Amino acid sequence: MGLEFYSSYNWIKTFHIIFMVAWMAGLLYVPRLFVYHKENYDNFELSKVFKVMEKRLYFYIATPSLFIVWLTGLLMANLIGFDSWLIIKIGFVILLSLYHIYIGFHLHRFKNNQQDRTAKFFRLINEIPFVLLLLIVILVVFKPFY
Repeated sequence: MGLEFYSSYNWIKTFHIIFMVAWMAGLLYVPRLFVYHKENYDNFELSKVFKVMEKRLYFYIATPSLFIVWLTGLLMANLIGFDSWLIIKIGFVILLSLYHIYIGFHLHRFKNNQQDRTAKFFRLINEIPFVLLLLIVILVVFKPFY
């Protein structure tokens, strides 16, 4: 593979990593905002502030980042091939994407003042993206089944 391939691949990988970090920030922080929102659910003024913060982080940072991560990830996979470790990684990224959608469901419930889950629930599910990220990074670094 020529120098041009590595240059293009490295640019794609750079944007993949940058937007993965932004997406993960959203996936880790929106549920944390939900914890504080739920703890202050009856405070109308504070609830309005949380709704704005949650919406902006989810729709303006996390969601566009999700799409860019998928785009750059599939571009890289197309360039390097779909090895076994990468297929497993994609499976974990699918789970993260489903988690993203699930967080959006709860965002909608907060927006409509219909949230019945507890702050403890959001503390617990807040660990899901970290565990998936841990598994993904291990796969990327060690590339088992390669």
